Amino acid sequence: MMDFDAQIDVREIEPTNRIGVIYTTFDNLKPGERMEITNDHDPHHLQQKLTIDREGQFDWKYLTEGPDVWKVQITKM
Repeated sequence: MMDFDAQIDVREIEPTNRIGVIYTTFDNLKPGERMEITNDHDPHHLQQKLTIDREGQFDWKYLTEGPDVWKVQITKM
């Protein structure tokens, strides 16, 4: 099992609060720390948004790619 500095299962968060929780968690990471996002669909829109808002500040790696569960590791650079 991988160790993460933060884990978020967005399926358990109200849709209107998801981005705020993810961004707050990411912003609180120190360089080199990792968070894991779990979702019920491909979070590629989140990746696109982070690329715009936090360009060059993260690395994105798919850990599980569906069909029912998607997991992504985001490392703060």
